[in-house]
Formats: sequence, structure tokens, C-alpha cells
Amino acid sequence: MTVLSTPRPSTPSPGTLVDLFETGLDAPICLTWELTYACNLSCVHCLSSSGRRDPRELSTGECKAVIDELERMQVFYVNIGGGEPTVRPDFWELVDYATAHHVGVKFSTNGVKITPEIAARLAASDYVDVQISLDGATAEVNDQVRGPGSFDTAMRAMQNMADAGFTGFKISVVCTRQNIPQLDRFKEIADRFQAQLRLTRLRPSGRGADVWDELHPTAAQQRELYDWLVAHGEDVLTGDSFFHLSAYGGSLPGLNMCGAGRVVCLIDPVGDVYACPFAIHDEFLAGSIRSPGGFTEVWQHSELFRQLRSPQTGGACSGCPFFDTCRGGCMAAKFFTGLPLDGPDPECVCGLGEAALQARPAAGLPRPDGDHSHRTSPPRPRTGPVPVTISRRRVDAAPVSACAEDPLAGFNPASEPSGCGGGCGN
Repeated sequence: MTVLSTPRPSTPSPGTLVDLFETGLDAPICLTWELTYACNLSCVHCLSSSGRRDPRELSTGECKAVIDELERMQVFYVNIGGGEPTVRPDFWELVDYATAHHVGVKFSTNGVKITPEIAARLAASDYVDVQISLDGATAEVNDQVRGPGSFDTAMRAMQNMADAGFTGFKISVVCTRQNIPQLDRFKEIADRFQAQLRLTRLRPSGRGADVWDELHPTAAQQRELYDWLVAHGEDVLTGDSFFHLSAYGGSLPGLNMCGAGRVVCLIDPVGDVYACPFAIHDEFLAGSIRSPGGFTEVWQHSELFRQLRSPQTGGACSGCPFFDTCRGGCMAAKFFTGLPLDGPDPECVCGLGEAALQARPAAGLPRPDGDHSHRTSPPRPRTGPVPVTISRRRVDAAPVSACAEDPLAGFNPASEPSGCGGGCGN
């Protein structure tokens, strides 16, 4: 892949992968593709508020056309999600079509369709990886978030995968206040099934916006998580979930920057393209694959993506000694908690996010676009816009620190599609 040839101010030559990725690539390394909003569960933190199918979702033919486009762009793989993607009738047809056209597939599932027969089919494929969602190492913790019986469903799917000889599948855990004490037990489950543990950050997106205050880890648990990842980082994937924790001492394996619109993005079930999988909102809508030029046109020429790829400043964080490693934190987490994008992360380990949260308006938080929940409650009222700015970085800004020298652990363009190692954070 090559860097986009967008006219830019004179800047020093990139010295790290983070420097390179900040300007964007001519195709995403990987992208998240939500095939459907249909889901048999109603997880309280669902980032897309899934449940009911959208009648406008892309047809089989449209999906195959997207895959053809991704093949031409040489996208390494897609992270397919939802909703529960396996409930879509043409799901396996689309998986087969993607792998036949040199686009690797990683899909996330709650395990409801992972029968022994399906597990055997997956084990026979070299270009399909599977993430099974589990948000508690016990049924008591998991089912409070994901719904009654979901723990048993996930464990049964894992057993079917192990029995079929599929080793190295992922167990995907969204870290919450309730499951941080279970990190060792999650690792034990992964080891038992010869799987790989993948920890991701809880974002206040979708239905997660309503439970973030009560579910996101405490400050003490953030430190506990960081120390645990330092001890186990070689065996645990994190993607770009926890780069805001780098201020504790050093970068964690993975992409230590926000890759939104630079190396990753989201295609939703109706073909809309968003900069970030965790920011389904008009503020981050870049275009539609149903528009002329398709996905390629959106990725390479969207004004939003051009803005995200331009030099950024640290804004309110620019004077912080940890900015080069934390880089201001997560865009989606800031936006949906009502904080400006050039301000501190709401979970800033220096405590600046907590102070910013206390100073924000009591009402008027932005709401995720679209609620596909099985039972939709009235949205919280909005009283006005939230100040959002995407600032430009000074040309003479200091380079990324040495802690960010290896932002993509395990990334090798010559490897198989799964070689990104989860570094894209999806």
C-alpha cells in the first residue's frame, strides 16, 4: 500500500509507522463491516444498538460488489460483525465469496450458529478467523451484560471449535468494571481451548452510551488492566483499544493511535461508511458505498477522511508530557461523553478526563444514530450541540516518542490476512 498523494504542508519525512499511518493509506489495512443489525441478543453495551434487521440492508449482490472492490484495493481482511452476522441467510455464501476473492474474513459472533458442523467447516478454511464474544468469565457476570444463557452459548461454541481442531480463534472481551477482576480467569478459558484472548475497551457508543457510567472500569482498575497487559501483552490482543493507558509508562502492543479514517473504518448494514466503528453518528459519516464511485471514492476522497488525515494538534492535551504516547485518547469515547475531540480522554489516567466530565453540561450529550433494539426506549433529550473540533497539528510539533515505534505488533504485509494481529482494533 502507498500513502495517499494528497497535497500537504511541508513536513519532515515520516520516521515511524504511526507517522506514516497518520496521513492515511490508499486502502484500509482492514475494515469493520456490519452485515446486519439483526441479533438474537440485546447486549446492554451494544455499540450499534442492534436487534432488529434494517429492511434497507445491502443485498447479496451489493455485498459481493463491495468484496470485489476490496479485492481490487488489496484490503487484507474484513472484520464482519453486526448484529449477529451469522443469522443473515447469505452469510456463509458471502464468507466463501470473500475468501475466494482473496479477502480474508474475521467475524465476531455470540456463538449461536457455531454448531459442530459449522466448526468443522471453519477449521478447514485458511482464510477465516472467528471471534467469540464473552464479557464475563462466569455466567453471573457475562449474562448480566449479554443476556440469560449467553455464557453457555459462547462456551458451547468454543467447545465445538476446539473439538473441530480450530486452534487460535479469538475470545473477545469488552472490559468492564465487573469483569476486570476476572482477567486471569479469561486467560485460563483461552488457554483451555487453545484460543487467543482479545481485550477491547468499553466505549459509550450505541446502547453503551446509557450504561457507560456504571460499567466502565474505575481509575484503579485502569491501572490494574495496564499492569496486567504489560505482563501478558505478548499473548493477548488489544488492537487500538488501550493506547490511552500508555501514560502509565509505555506503549502496549497494537496500534498506539486512533486509526479512524486512516487505516480503518466501518461499513454499516445499509452501506454507509463511518470513520470509526465506535462512532456511528452523522458527525463521522464519510459517505455511502451506494454513491457513485463506491467505497473507493469514499475512502480516497471523503472530505472527513481528508480532515482526519491532516496534521493534528494535541489541543488541550498538547502541554501534557504524555501526549506523544497517549495521543489524546479515543475520539468516540470523547464524543459520546460530551467532550471536545481535541480535549482529554474521559478515562485519562492523569485525571484530566474526570475533571472535564464534571465540567461538561448536564444535558445535551450526543446520541448514536439509529436504534435497532428489540425494545426501543425514548432517547434522552438533547438541548444543544456539543463542541467538537478536529484541529490541525503544528508543522513544528515534536515527533512521536520512541514508545510508539512499534504500533502494529505482528503486522506483516506479506503475511496471511489474519497477520494484522488485531492491531486494527476491530
